[in-house]
Amino acid sequence: MALMGQMMSAPLLISSIIRHAARYYGSTEIVSRRTEGDLHRYTYRDCELRARKMAQALAALGVQQGDRVGTLAWNGYRHLEIYYGVSGMGAVCHTINPRLFPEQIAYIVNHADDGYVFFDLTFLPLVEGVAPHCPNVKGWVLMSDRAHMPAESKVKLLCYEELIDAQDGNYDWPDLDENQASSLCYTSGTTGNPKGALYSHRSTVLHSYASALPDALGCSARDVILPVVPMFHVNAWGLPYSVPLVGAKLVLPGPKLDGASVYELFEQEKVTFSAGVPTVWLGLLQHVQANNLKFSTFRRTVIGGSAVPPAMIRALRALDVEVIHGWGMTEMSPLGTTCKLLAKHEELSEEASQKVLEKQGRVLFGVDMKIVDGDGKELPWDGKAFGDLLVRGPWIIERYFRNDTNPLVDGWFPTGDVATIDPDGYMQITDRSKDVIKSGGEWISSIDIENVAAAHPAVHMAACISVHHPKWDERPLLVVVKKPSAEVTREELLKFFEGKVAKWWIPDDVAFVSEIPLTATGKMQKLKLRDQFKDYRLPTA
Repeated sequence: MALMGQMMSAPLLISSIIRHAARYYGSTEIVSRRTEGDLHRYTYRDCELRARKMAQALAALGVQQGDRVGTLAWNGYRHLEIYYGVSGMGAVCHTINPRLFPEQIAYIVNHADDGYVFFDLTFLPLVEGVAPHCPNVKGWVLMSDRAHMPAESKVKLLCYEELIDAQDGNYDWPDLDENQASSLCYTSGTTGNPKGALYSHRSTVLHSYASALPDALGCSARDVILPVVPMFHVNAWGLPYSVPLVGAKLVLPGPKLDGASVYELFEQEKVTFSAGVPTVWLGLLQHVQANNLKFSTFRRTVIGGSAVPPAMIRALRALDVEVIHGWGMTEMSPLGTTCKLLAKHEELSEEASQKVLEKQGRVLFGVDMKIVDGDGKELPWDGKAFGDLLVRGPWIIERYFRNDTNPLVDGWFPTGDVATIDPDGYMQITDRSKDVIKSGGEWISSIDIENVAAAHPAVHMAACISVHHPKWDERPLLVVVKKPSAEVTREELLKFFEGKVAKWWIPDDVAFVSEIPLTATGKMQKLKLRDQFKDYRLPTA
């Protein structure tokens, strides 16, 4: 018979994070740039009290455990209160990406069966268009005080601050089953309808612990952390949980995410750490470089969502900012890997260490991964063999919300990425399985092509897509947005690839465009690009 441990059984609950922050880091600041335009300041102690009031207000509206509550909101203190108030009472916090098409938003609200939806003033026109298509929503709550409520609206609105003010905060967080649902995030839906990942309290708390570890995001009470990644994008990569967990000062940038606005907040609030997708850092770097600026306290950032161009890593390094390459998915809560050097790498040259840091990195404890060939056979970790990447772990989904189809393969989740893993466990994405270019039976990594192009001084953004070829089936086409006032020819760009990739990998042509379409989460939308160039005739065809 097994001998059981004799330790207290305390459930892992999201409410315990904000309660801990309020009790042990009560005076630490949360600073938010509001949609009203000003900066709002208060503490973790204030936040926890208002989150309890929000839980009371929801209960007064008839929200029960398991009910879904939607948000259409920027990174701000009210959004944070909803995170904790909704999940803490046992309901499900459903963050909705406002950058999706209105039809997708209506689909998501209806599929989740949101009872109430909270939204920032910015999104009033969006809500007025979507609301008639969401008949089951009982109330739309504008995250504002009475003074900023619109004089009239096509939708009957509730006022956030009035809901809070009506409560006394005399509320005890309930003891819940740690496996109860806590929050719901939908994929960006680039193919078909978005799918929901339903997280539990247990999975979220475990993810928060792991993501704060030194070789992950390395969060500490000494940090000032500004997540540029939106709270509607996979819960801002878990930072609204891991930052209070360690008691760091939290800075929330609101709707102003341009380079100048983000830089101003970095300097004013003495930000030490941030997180965002590559397209965000492009804007920040342009502002810094154009104005010959430096960062006084900003020293590290995690960049994910898509592969980080090596040129971006070098540019940030030149500004004394450490880049932590991260990888994950909505289905993974989202963090799977982060890239930091091992002790054995300390003797490497800067160029050699850069090559390591360009990889997506090693798994966090709690994630297991492998690569397999087309027959499902596991491939060696030699840094050369590449195959389909599969993962498993306690914060990785078992199935999608309201979908009985099991997506797992022998207990592993197929990520849709093609990757290599080296002998030290560093994983590198070579492509999305749908983006890899199959030329004459051989595979070309579109990411590698894009990374080379992004290093050219005249290139602002580059995407590599496959185009039909009568002999090779598919060949790479490079689609480029030039930097303002920069000039470069097709021939100069193609020559730039010589010696950097295999000769047969060099794109067959370059197409210059004014912009590259982005998904709702800031990734390049290659599906649209492939459709745009479906009839393109290569000069080699």
